[in-house]
Amino acid sequence: MNKTQHYVLGKWTSATGEGKASYDAVTGEFIAETSVEGLDIPAILHYGRTKGGEKIRKMTFQERGNMIKSLAMYLTKRKEVFYEISYKTGATRVDSWIDIEGGFGNLYANASLRKLFPNQSYHVEGDPIDLSKGGRFMAHHILVPKKGVAIHINAFNFPIWGMLEKCAVNWMAGMPAVVLPAPTTAYLAEAVVREIIASNILPEGALQLICGTAKNIFDTVESQDVITFTGSATTGRLLKSHPRIIQESVPFTMEADSLNASILGEDAVPGTPEFDLFISQARSEITVKAGQKCTAIRRMIVPEKLIDEVQTALGKVLDKVAIGDPRLKEVRMGALVNKDQVEVLKSRVTELSKTAKIVYGDLEKVTLIGADAKGAFVSPVLLREDHPFTNLAVHETEAFGPVSTLMPYATLDEAIELAQMGKGSLVSSIVTNSDEIAKEYVVNAASHHGRILVLNRENAKESTGHGSPLPLLVHGGPGRAGGGEEMGGVRGIKHYMQRCAIQGSPTTLTEITGIYQPNSKYKEITQHPFQYHWEDIQPGMSLRTHNRTVTDTDIINFANITWDHFYAHTDITSLDGSIFKKRTAHGYFILAAAAGLFVYPNKGPVAANYGLEECRFLRPIYHNDTVYVRLTCKQKVDRDVASAEHPSGIVKWFVEVFDTEDELVAVATILTMVQKKQEVFVEMTEEKIEQCLNKLTENSKPKWGTMSAQHLVEHLEFGYRIASGEIQDFEITTPEKILDKVHNTLYDYTKMPQNFDFPLAEKSKINELQHADLTTAKNKMLEARAEYVAFYKQNPETLLKNAVFGDMNRYEWYLLERKHLNHHFEQFEIL
Repeated sequence: MNKTQHYVLGKWTSATGEGKASYDAVTGEFIAETSVEGLDIPAILHYGRTKGGEKIRKMTFQERGNMIKSLAMYLTKRKEVFYEISYKTGATRVDSWIDIEGGFGNLYANASLRKLFPNQSYHVEGDPIDLSKGGRFMAHHILVPKKGVAIHINAFNFPIWGMLEKCAVNWMAGMPAVVLPAPTTAYLAEAVVREIIASNILPEGALQLICGTAKNIFDTVESQDVITFTGSATTGRLLKSHPRIIQESVPFTMEADSLNASILGEDAVPGTPEFDLFISQARSEITVKAGQKCTAIRRMIVPEKLIDEVQTALGKVLDKVAIGDPRLKEVRMGALVNKDQVEVLKSRVTELSKTAKIVYGDLEKVTLIGADAKGAFVSPVLLREDHPFTNLAVHETEAFGPVSTLMPYATLDEAIELAQMGKGSLVSSIVTNSDEIAKEYVVNAASHHGRILVLNRENAKESTGHGSPLPLLVHGGPGRAGGGEEMGGVRGIKHYMQRCAIQGSPTTLTEITGIYQPNSKYKEITQHPFQYHWEDIQPGMSLRTHNRTVTDTDIINFANITWDHFYAHTDITSLDGSIFKKRTAHGYFILAAAAGLFVYPNKGPVAANYGLEECRFLRPIYHNDTVYVRLTCKQKVDRDVASAEHPSGIVKWFVEVFDTEDELVAVATILTMVQKKQEVFVEMTEEKIEQCLNKLTENSKPKWGTMSAQHLVEHLEFGYRIASGEIQDFEITTPEKILDKVHNTLYDYTKMPQNFDFPLAEKSKINELQHADLTTAKNKMLEARAEYVAFYKQNPETLLKNAVFGDMNRYEWYLLERKHLNHHFEQFEIL
């Protein structure tokens, strides 16, 4: 019998014993059986903490983020495989898009958060805290990765999204994961994990998969572990009370089912865009994933005067929903996950219908397209509860499927009270074009909801909708919804880290945090700090500048240039009663003058001014006052480079302006873009090229590819003839939509790929030798290079096209030559 496999302890394995069977939700056919019998759970958790944890904890945030981004790109290229499997869960293409590409989107979004963290394995939080009068004893907070595993117990409805939205966050924090997908759809999670493991992008042990319910998973958890649970509130509460979790104080985050409410504002009457938006959103929330979403609308709270019209309008749009085989384009709603879920749903609707009336749909009848009764299909069901304050089942019982209940309200206060009667939900929404109504609802209802969407005509086209949690926002809710939070951007990552307050001297804390702390000892340097590359700059590096005296003329000229004629700078007769005693220099002049003192004028690694983060003017500077500047490296922040520029990072500089009495006058943090060292490629001077060619003989063999030594030299000659403009009768072969991206790779420090197919191979007759022998070929190549050099001396502004990189200027041809020659000289081991 086919069984889903587990990826644990570094290998794929099948458990023993009988397990729970999974069936195709559309055809009823058997898919696989899940069993966890025989798995060594304590060993699996220990393996994650050690094998996976040791590696991922040591990675920097930048390395983790780029790793996750690479994984997202890898999985996206293979997404169609997952769509085919996802149809078996009963999901349509749109339903699957939410699960599959929504999951990959979580990877992308969390990977982008690396830009908000330092280029180290731990995070520094908040501002420094001075604990002394003398400034020599202080504190700061750091967050380090917990030394445990993140245990994720997921629900059946989103086997991909539910896994990746959690794993992306714990990986960013530097923590490995053990994922337990629900048995019903574990086969889809298994398919994705197979691709993840095959990619070799994650360090071994960073992800383990247990397909099924391991009832003893909590028996050996430790205080450094973190547990997340998605599922029913009843099960969640049972798990949360496990003695081991209590004993070890293990963080336990629960996201449970909730009776989410959507409110129709009193202003949203028929004929308004908001009324139509409410109906459209309600239809989607009932039918997408066949209503099997923890964020779906279960309660529709509408003005009592509009309830009949809402009911009629919903009936009309639900009539148009085609139900059946999710593979068919015309089908808009698929099946529930299995027949068991159908029976549970029916029992819940029966319970609700004891007081509420079914006004649309029939659980025993459904018209299908391309499917039959073998599948787990049901009709959408709309109930109406006219007495929601006395009949409480609608606020306590959830039918997890295409089911929702209408209920009336008389005033907005009543709508708020009804929303709160759900005792806590993941999300609520209100559809209104009145900002006054929106504010009143949000402020008073927020205590009971993890997220609130205000939907109106202005944001409708761009809104992600009621039921769409986003990676950078909190996903979770109070009370019944679990009382926890998942995701949430930087906050979500911090959930998997330990916050620790550190105390010590500013100098010590500078070394610990990697951020310069005021009053730290300055680090002496041998040259101007702007002469260092990004890698060589360290927090605490400092420069004391020369002095400058601010003159009356400086102030007046600055006022005339900027048109800033504030009285303190230009009208000394108006100073009575002000805080100023004399003509005062502009604050921004002080900053500009400070820059004039500390900027290094010559070309160097500093590529550009990147901005200003903070600035304070602590006391006035008057004419004839003298100042100097202390420029100190505060912090380094890595950055991605996607445009036509060399790899660089951001350096934050702490600027302190002092007067001659050493009194602090102004402080600021400025940012510079600083280039990284180029240590990948050897510079290709004429001398170096000749040295390499001298090592090349007829017997030289390549490490890759099939070219002979003479083929190589003739290929390089052809390239130089393109670079000199002699050969330009060809088309650019790179598609225009990616041409800029490919062109910009000229500037990075990444080696050219091996075995790349030269697009002009046929034109260059690369397989046919053009010269009599290797010596002749070398001479011709050097002649071609000399012509290329001479051409650009005479035509320095000319752009010439390259088949791969498009139009290129003189500097870009130099970059290509360096990459290209390094590539081929390494190929023949002559560099």
